[in-house]
Amino acid sequence: MAYTESNMLPLGTPAPDFSLPDLVSGRVLSLSDIASPKATVLMFLCNHCPYVLYINEEIVRIAAEYSARGVSFAGINSNDADAYPEDAPDKMQAHARATGYTFPYLYDETQDVARRYDAACTPDFYVFDGHLRLAYRGQLDSSRPKRNPTTPTGEDLRAAIEAVLAGQPVNPLQRPSGGCNIKWKI
Repeated sequence: MAYTESNMLPLGTPAPDFSLPDLVSGRVLSLSDIASPKATVLMFLCNHCPYVLYINEEIVRIAAEYSARGVSFAGINSNDADAYPEDAPDKMQAHARATGYTFPYLYDETQDVARRYDAACTPDFYVFDGHLRLAYRGQLDSSRPKRNPTTPTGEDLRAAIEAVLAGQPVNPLQRPSGGCNIKWKI
């Protein structure tokens, strides 16, 4: 597994629109279906990446805690399912249920959404304010399997969400996320 860091899309970037199938509900959802007037968190995830698997429990906790406060969440899987069948759509619903995802888990088959967000790795986190302007992009926290095997706390993502909810600027010193590279189609 090659370690890749996120590309750090410029802060203030408007959230690129999309329309993708949600493998949890079976519906096609657009950004406007997901967006919250308070904050919207988009996460590039997948079923098999050890970096995602390491932090899944904390992602579920954060989504539960902040959804109750009006923040919306969605996971997006952009991996090439032909080359990585464990990330195929037919396995995403079971993975979401087994992991406890309470948010949409979207499938980006064409990888167009990942390209528009300049996503590079799984996991990759984006927090948009109530106007869908990028306020944070980067890591959940500093925990990494093998590299920094501390218990995930979500401190970086939590601090960003708290700042957005308070109407305060998010600290501009943001650290890139790191994990498996997105499995691009050739």
